[in-house]
Amino acid sequence: MANELALIKKDVVDVVGKKVQEFVSRGELHLPPNYSVENAMKSAWLILQNTVDKDKKPVLQNCTKDSIANALLDMAVQGLNPAKKQGYFIAYGRQLVFQRSYFGTMAVTKRAAGAKDIFAEVVYKGDEFEYTIKNGNKYITKHIQRIENVDPNNIVAAYCTIVFDDDRQFTDIMTWAEIQKAWSKSKMNPEKEGSTHKDFAQEMARKTVINRACKRYLNSSDDGSLLMYHVHRADEVAAEAEVEAEIEENANQELIDVDYEVMDEEPEVEEKATEEPKERKPEEPKQERKQEGKQKTMFEEGSGF
Repeated sequence: MANELALIKKDVVDVVGKKVQEFVSRGELHLPPNYSVENAMKSAWLILQNTVDKDKKPVLQNCTKDSIANALLDMAVQGLNPAKKQGYFIAYGRQLVFQRSYFGTMAVTKRAAGAKDIFAEVVYKGDEFEYTIKNGNKYITKHIQRIENVDPNNIVAAYCTIVFDDDRQFTDIMTWAEIQKAWSKSKMNPEKEGSTHKDFAQEMARKTVINRACKRYLNSSDDGSLLMYHVHRADEVAAEAEVEAEIEENANQELIDVDYEVMDEEPEVEEKATEEPKERKPEEPKQERKQEGKQKTMFEEGSGF
């Protein structure tokens, strides 16, 4: 086992670290001033050694080397560090993906869209809350909150404001109904008693509205940059892997809706939660090989490979 881990570190982790440094030296990638690729890789390696999939199998043994490499590359190019809770490594079958947390999404938005501050607040029943709309943009004009209103059972809405370097502002507001609809897409079973959504409703509401507000700017950023290529690539791979897992898990159901947008994320308290498809039907191994081939192509033929 020790020799196998050493080989993975040499053939995957060290190679990805060197590749990111090459991007930087060629001027193709500009990482945050306080970001250390070496430290991020060390943190990721420590976390990966203790990360297991749905069946408690170590991801370093069960996931393909190409998907591990791609997950590490997506993490490093985005300038994120899992030790800072900026993302998680999640296994979907034999595919490992790096999925940003809302901390990571805020960090990337600041870097890619020139945002200098991002904050979110929850509106409770009884709050004095008003906003105006000008040229299609929302502006919070009044939010007075009393301490006795702060109750997870009295949430009315949540909003996120992004402040840019030139002092422009963008505010997104989600009603409680919209937040709950977003949560219904989560695999974390938010309606279950004791779930993170139930026990930490305010925090999860903030995360949900932050993700939606930031996504607007990440989706509209320049796709030509290496950073945005990996931002979108990581999102697409994670979404596709999750949808494929859901298709297989619900293969016997009459109707499967796979055309949806993932609005919520898995909370950091359950960062090791993983998804793995159930046993495939005889004709379906072909599908898994196709996904593995896609990961391999991205790693070997993607930017700089």
